[in-house]
Amino acid sequence: MSTPAFDQLFRAAGVTGWLYAADVDTGHDVGHGADEPMPTASMFKVPLLVALCRRADAGLLDLTERVTVTAADRVGGPTGLSSMLDDVTISLRDLAYLMIALSDNTAADKLLGRVGFEAINTMLDTFGLEGTRVVQGSGEMLGSMDVDTGHAWPFVDPDDIARLSVLDPSRTNRSTPREMVRLFGMIWRDEAASPESCAWMRGVLNMQVWPHRMASGFPYDDVAVSGKTGTMPTLRCETGVVEYPDGGRYAVSVFTRSFSTALNQPRADAVIGTAARMAVDHLRR
Repeated sequence: MSTPAFDQLFRAAGVTGWLYAADVDTGHDVGHGADEPMPTASMFKVPLLVALCRRADAGLLDLTERVTVTAADRVGGPTGLSSMLDDVTISLRDLAYLMIALSDNTAADKLLGRVGFEAINTMLDTFGLEGTRVVQGSGEMLGSMDVDTGHAWPFVDPDDIARLSVLDPSRTNRSTPREMVRLFGMIWRDEAASPESCAWMRGVLNMQVWPHRMASGFPYDDVAVSGKTGTMPTLRCETGVVEYPDGGRYAVSVFTRSFSTALNQPRADAVIGTAARMAVDHLRR
């Protein structure tokens, strides 16, 4: 069975793309540049979520603990606590919900302060995901863009974009399509944490509010798409799991880099869904 024409699909959308997809239960897979190191942008929040749950499983923290997020804690971003003005008192698990469902940068950095980089990266080593690393929080990533370019958002000049360290996987949070799929597969097989924690993580990932990328490739009421997006200048990505009513479960990770530097990239968003659908259709044959 021939591999789908992913390269042709990506180029028609004005992007370079990388993809890996695997049947969660059988391991049957398909890829296109599956082992390319890539910046993860906001997808770093998924290993943070897993590490948070593992610490709760070990009794090192209580997810129902309530913490106060103040104005001083706020990190730039268009959603959730990042856009609010007043102090908020909220549980750790509700911070995790905001971090995943809304990609709330402030919630992510508050949780990162409780979990720490060492715990996340040690966990990733334990999982055998040595190409996946979390070395920056959301605030650090956003701040680095200001430093790299000498000005604040937006970043649309090609010379500015060429200087952004957040687009260099050797200098920022990183993974590969294959390793992101492996991590999601572990969550769906109850291997990443306790069965109870994995079930909760699956539920939160299913609450992601963005339907314009991977989910756009599966416009059916009886097909569930759970996932996490990532966005940086010229970078659009998402990793998720697609679940069919016959029990088929497929983890998919798609990264794209756009030839255009425009802030809005509807073709890049849409091709993530189209490529994911092509990959899943291939696996279901």
